[in-house]
Amino acid sequence: MDERIRVVIAKPGLDGHDRGAKVVARALRDAGMEVVYTGLHQTPEQIVETVVQEDADAVGLSVLSGAHMTLFARLTELMRERGVDDVVVFGGGIIPDEDIPELERLGVTRIFTPGATTTDIVDWVRTHVGTPAGT
Repeated sequence: MDERIRVVIAKPGLDGHDRGAKVVARALRDAGMEVVYTGLHQTPEQIVETVVQEDADAVGLSVLSGAHMTLFARLTELMRERGVDDVVVFGGGIIPDEDIPELERLGVTRIFTPGATTTDIVDWVRTHVGTPAGT
């Protein structure tokens, strides 16, 4: 049985800049995690469906568009509606520090702001995601 941590990396909304998401996905994969990158222009509904189908342990959103409050709120709402309460939600991008407490209240466990290293992200996921799906 595969015991690797399973992570979905998603790029929601209309923002077409996905280099950071791809770099994070590659770093997590290189660290031995199973990573599914959803590609550009995903809706929160599509992302939650991928999380469910892939039996993910975590989902990370990359948001550079300024729509982070709406996108994270919808994602966490849909996850609650689907009964997905064991998946760690994290994210990164251009997100003002003053918005982070509200995102945490919505259920986002961690926001990585510009300057976070891939090592920081990999180490955090290893520490905070817990037992991989299916174990």
